[in-house]
Amino acid sequence: MEWFTHSQTGFRQAARYLLSMRLAIIAIQLVAIAVAETTVQLAHRAEALLVCLLYGVLAALGWLWFNRRPPQASSPVSLTLAIDLALIGGWLYFTGGYTNPLVSLLLLPIAVAIILVPTRQSLVLTLAGIAAYTALALWHTPVVLHHHDGDLAQLHLIGMWATFALTAAILLLVVGTLARRLRHQQSQLSSFRESRLRDEQVIALGLSSAAVAHRLGTPLNTMTLLIGEIRAHTRGKTTPELSEDLDLLEQQVQLCSAHLQQLTKTAVEAKTAQLETVTVKRWLERLRESATLLWPTGPLHWPANYPDAHVKVEATLDQAVLNLMANALTASPEWVSVSSRLSGDGRVELMVEDHGDGLESSLQGAPGEEIVDSRNGLGVGLFLSNATIQRLGGSLKAQTSGSGTTMTIALPVITPHTSGAH
Repeated sequence: MEWFTHSQTGFRQAARYLLSMRLAIIAIQLVAIAVAETTVQLAHRAEALLVCLLYGVLAALGWLWFNRRPPQASSPVSLTLAIDLALIGGWLYFTGGYTNPLVSLLLLPIAVAIILVPTRQSLVLTLAGIAAYTALALWHTPVVLHHHDGDLAQLHLIGMWATFALTAAILLLVVGTLARRLRHQQSQLSSFRESRLRDEQVIALGLSSAAVAHRLGTPLNTMTLLIGEIRAHTRGKTTPELSEDLDLLEQQVQLCSAHLQQLTKTAVEAKTAQLETVTVKRWLERLRESATLLWPTGPLHWPANYPDAHVKVEATLDQAVLNLMANALTASPEWVSVSSRLSGDGRVELMVEDHGDGLESSLQGAPGEEIVDSRNGLGVGLFLSNATIQRLGGSLKAQTSGSGTTMTIALPVITPHTSGAH
């Protein structure tokens, strides 16, 4: 397993966990010496206390090192864990070697190494721990000056119980915390990976749209010239029906040209990534003006009141909401409602409701997470709308009932005095 993060923040977090583990080990060692002295007279109490003192100094130095000058690789972490094994082994040497019930403390640096450092280095540390245990079995000093077999046996049994309980607690606090953080970071990486894939799809769609827009310019110009030539050739000979058809055709060509110009303008605004902080009322009034221009006779019902809150918006967000309104009008030409409210989690929710037949099963729940085929052609539009909303920290949800569909856009509330236009 690779080192869970190479950032300086990750090394500082690891330093706190390692310091907690080392202080816990030192506390266990001191308590063990104190308890043993109440029962028997240790032969090397002074040497064991000096090792504890040295361990405490090195633990503090390691914490300062990782915080002041975070290393750029996992090798220094492995080195400090190897020093842990050496110091724990030295303390055990002066307190009975492998007969000391606290010999299981050698497992703690190994357990931390398995999580923190790459597999090869953790394997080396595991072998080092086994070698230290083997050396303690071969060479160790006596625990007491004079033998007290009954006292030693009772002390050993009590120590075994205490070792198990304390080791389990340290593993839960230190190793468990590291494992949870690792899982959290893996979840974040998965989310970043999904966001990157979605952004790549958006870029691909944008490039395709730009290419199509570029290619559509020439046919539209040609159609405009043809309309002019038809008017010139039929001047004085046109019927009212032909004149109306030519006017409608010219209007549609101009509308297509306007859409292409809007596409170019939106692309430029998206490139500069200009965000503005506005009130919900002002934003919805602007959306209402744009919707009125697009659908002058559209059955859109707007809210009578607005939440007193601010949100960050941009041109692409406006277009995303207008896309949802267009989908609702397509599904429900007789009635579409737009409303807003403040949710319990501190977000502004914008609801677009219709009385249509409802979304397809592939688009229900959290629509727009991926591009899907849709009989009404709504898949790509929802995907782009959802990508835009998520980029601004919001979310898009769909709820279908017997009376129609409700699309809910949730955006974070912005505090005006701490944010402005970017």
